[in-house]
Amino acid sequence: MGLVLAVVAGVVVLFVILAIVMSVRIVQQGFVGVVTRFGEFKDIKNPGLAFIIPFIEVMKIVDVRETPRTGDRQQVITRDNVAVIVNATIFSQVVDVRLALFTNSDYLVSVDNLARTSVRAVFGSITLDEAFSQRERIGTMLQTQMEEATDKWGVRINRVEVLEITPPEQILQAMALQKQADQEKRARILESEGQQQSAVNVADGQRQASIKEAEGAQQSDILRAQGRRQALILEAEGRAQAIASVYAAIKQQSPDPTLVAILQLDTLAKFAESPNTKLIIPAESAALLGAAQAIKSVMADVPSTTP
Repeated sequence: MGLVLAVVAGVVVLFVILAIVMSVRIVQQGFVGVVTRFGEFKDIKNPGLAFIIPFIEVMKIVDVRETPRTGDRQQVITRDNVAVIVNATIFSQVVDVRLALFTNSDYLVSVDNLARTSVRAVFGSITLDEAFSQRERIGTMLQTQMEEATDKWGVRINRVEVLEITPPEQILQAMALQKQADQEKRARILESEGQQQSAVNVADGQRQASIKEAEGAQQSDILRAQGRRQALILEAEGRAQAIASVYAAIKQQSPDPTLVAILQLDTLAKFAESPNTKLIIPAESAALLGAAQAIKSVMADVPSTTP
């Protein structure tokens, strides 16, 4: 009898311990606990220590953090009938746990399938060139289209990023040729612009050199003219000073007609030394000849000192 009581007591203790263990739950940060009682929604437990009724209530942990989900690579057809391989990442987050669990059998699978259909629909409405140049716009279009369905599931699409857009090999080759042609065109344009700028610089340099040369020639002519002017002034001043000196010397000697006649004869002698074959004597020089005759007579009257 005592053994039976001991066994019963042990079973009761184990049951109590199991009940306590099952009633205590710990919810981690970034998660919430959804409590159901006999399969019916009962409560939502926030992060921390939570208690439930064992064997009656069940708690399911739901991740409410933003979750990136990269879909599989899939082939889509663009509006201009080009088949491309596309891959995108969906950043989703559960915002209403009750809707996520009880309005959809598996919201994660539903989001993945919705992303596939949305990618095909969006890329089918744009051309290949738009797909390459407007990735941000494509992500916005995917997000808008998916939110129309996910809002009913309690899931929010935060953003969509297109990771890969791979066209067929022949399209890649055509794009490479087009890129090469654009680069060659740009290179030719840059080369012609460089030649044009070089020609402009050369012409500008020549113009500046011509201006400098003209300015130098002008300055040289001015300096030469100033030199000639200064030389003429000095020459005139020298002549004036010479004339003044001669006049002063003559004036000091109180010249008489005889001295004047001698000076005139000296001047005529200098004229006679000229290489000209003809000597023209002005009419006014008749008096000079008379003066010369008078000097000759005077000189004849002077007795000779020669022994």
